[in-house]
Amino acid sequence: MPASAPGPRQPTIADVARVAQVSRTTVSHALNGLGRVDPRTRERVRRAAAEPGYRPNLRAQRLRRGQAKAIALASSMPFAVAGGPSRLGFSMEVAAAAAESALSHGFALVLVPPVQSGSALYSVDIDGAIVVALGRPMAPDEDAPYVDLRGGRVAELLLRHLHGQGAVRPALMVGSGSRHSSVDALAAYERLAEEYGWAPLVVKVPEAGGEQAGNETCAARLAEHPGIDAVCAPVDAFAVGAVRAIRESGRAVPDDVMVVTRYDGLRARTCEPRVIARASSLRGPAA
Repeated sequence: MPASAPGPRQPTIADVARVAQVSRTTVSHALNGLGRVDPRTRERVRRAAAEPGYRPNLRAQRLRRGQAKAIALASSMPFAVAGGPSRLGFSMEVAAAAAESALSHGFALVLVPPVQSGSALYSVDIDGAIVVALGRPMAPDEDAPYVDLRGGRVAELLLRHLHGQGAVRPALMVGSGSRHSSVDALAAYERLAEEYGWAPLVVKVPEAGGEQAGNETCAARLAEHPGIDAVCAPVDAFAVGAVRAIRESGRAVPDDVMVVTRYDGLRARTCEPRVIARASSLRGPAA
């Protein structure tokens, strides 16, 4: 089999310097905004680099500047919630737009998986890190960028689905902290409980406990309130723990107790039986 022909040679900084009739140092300064370069010369260099499709050698830039040209992306979600089977599922969705934006500015994005130790950021070669705040800030004077999860609206969709499936004693399972998702879900639950005539039953779970905390807390509430016929647990780790508690109590899911959650990640999809999570699934039978 004949060897394939080599691809076209990539243009080098020497090629750009020759076309622009300047030194390689001037090319480097002009393209990287360094030194004192006449604006007309800088523009001539940029045109000479753009025509053949020249791309700077990032490895060489890193050695010269001591920069990695990489940014780490980490999530504000607790490890017990973001880790486990779902691991990077939700983070990948959030990271997609960030990776595209970083690349357009000449940076690579390093996605830091959910880990228990905060030292993970020190083990990768990066220039900086972005910690994504998932949910609006609760402090009235805090004005930090965030990803709005619309916790109240999602909780309302899930709860209305349960009502449509015949639930008359649904419980709400939320984190015991003051994260926006818990606060907004609680407000939606209280509003709908009044609308539908439900006797409110709120189950608060420490997020640091993850799935096991959801399991233990749900088991205790089922023992105290045997009439519970549905559980709305926006945090998927809590929902999976609740499913286990319901089955361990001798009840069937969804025949005796329905369970819904917010995120259609691996936790919800691999749970047996599967937990409803997607808004598009809200018209189907509950799990």
